[in-house]
Amino acid sequence: MKIILYNAIIVDRGCRRLGRVTVVDQLIASVEADPTAPADDGEVDLAIDLNGAYLLPGAIDTHVHFREPGLTRKGSIASESAAAVSGGVTSYLEMPNTAPPTITIEAVEDKIGRASKSSLANFGFFIGATNSNIDQLLAVDRSKVPGVKLFMGSSTGNMLVDDDSTISRLFRDFKGVIAVHAEDEATIAANRARLKEQYGDEAPVTLHHQLRSAEACLTATARAVELAKKFDARLHVLHISTAAELPLFTSGQVASKRITAETCPHYLLFSSDMLACPDGHFKKCNPAIKSEADRQALIQAVADGVIDTIATDHAPHTRDDKAGSLFTAASGMPGIKFMLPMLFDLAADPATPISIEQIVEKCCNNPAALYGIKRRGAIEPGYFADLAVVAPCDPYTITHADALSHLPADYPQGPDWTPYAGLTCSHRVALTLVNGQILFNGSKINPDASPAMPLAFNQ
Repeated sequence: MKIILYNAIIVDRGCRRLGRVTVVDQLIASVEADPTAPADDGEVDLAIDLNGAYLLPGAIDTHVHFREPGLTRKGSIASESAAAVSGGVTSYLEMPNTAPPTITIEAVEDKIGRASKSSLANFGFFIGATNSNIDQLLAVDRSKVPGVKLFMGSSTGNMLVDDDSTISRLFRDFKGVIAVHAEDEATIAANRARLKEQYGDEAPVTLHHQLRSAEACLTATARAVELAKKFDARLHVLHISTAAELPLFTSGQVASKRITAETCPHYLLFSSDMLACPDGHFKKCNPAIKSEADRQALIQAVADGVIDTIATDHAPHTRDDKAGSLFTAASGMPGIKFMLPMLFDLAADPATPISIEQIVEKCCNNPAALYGIKRRGAIEPGYFADLAVVAPCDPYTITHADALSHLPADYPQGPDWTPYAGLTCSHRVALTLVNGQILFNGSKINPDASPAMPLAFNQ
């Protein structure tokens, strides 16, 4: 098909401009400064007036947990990739803590095979580090995986790596991206013992930021950065949640850095006092959401270029999983559908130093550059036509029902709740194209679309 998107505000690589984009089959054919409707030459299959909405490269969410295989009662590749495209996310990188965990080359290939049949968004899968699989990590084809996921701190899936010799060898010998969950296990254990003594087994989830404390984050992140500098490793620290960690990173362009940082929308939008609300348990995640001062520092770090990427850490759970105390309620929350609208709202706030251009940079441009994702993450001729349209709209209040409103009847279901319920938003994703196909029309996903494709990496 030949599709023309016109009357658009194109936002890409730090700039915004009026224009139109022509898509032919899977690829972007042209990007023009002329925003007007194309002439009717009989060759255009579909011309869409975007009415001054923002046209951006499809977001690349580099940190998701889609729960397949083994945990599909929480969500699946089919259900969560549908949520992705309804949120303008056209590609994702999925983490290895499934059941069984993705810790072998065969397990990576199995996930690629599964996604090739059911994923609506393009995909890549991390291979996970353990205390005993270093040979698998060093043998993996780095054109097929974005990197190695290293848990320097326990989380869902019990993939903690605590063998010093294994960690040192990984940093010394692996030449791709090492993506680290950095929380110090000894600090968390000491905090757990103290809180159990004070509050007993039924300690409330409002204490989560004391259990998974800023000190735990800083200790582990400092160690990871030290190792990366010692061995000149390519380190990406995931879900930064504290102001204390920020001095370990530098501002500047991703291409010039060996050590980079990610944060997540919930750390930019929530603070720890919000866990005291009736739905506060839905906001429990690892690392924990921290103080208002931390939130403000992270916003400034995004604006200053100290934070390089924003990813959701999308982690579906059932409502029953999320019920319970500090020690029993599951950590993690879905958010992929709401990332772009909520971040565009944040950027539109005149009191916030972040621009819409920077949101696009952190969610679209930088992820592709950081992981060497070929021909994606920008709007230019010859790139795959992965595109998202975000439109300003009348304010609306997000509800739990919105978590599934994009799904047609009989489509695989994901979680029926969202941590963003109750918040007001003034932007919507109005259109999503993946590889030139319209996957989301602003209301429902297209269940008849062809599956997406594996990402190719060049590191």
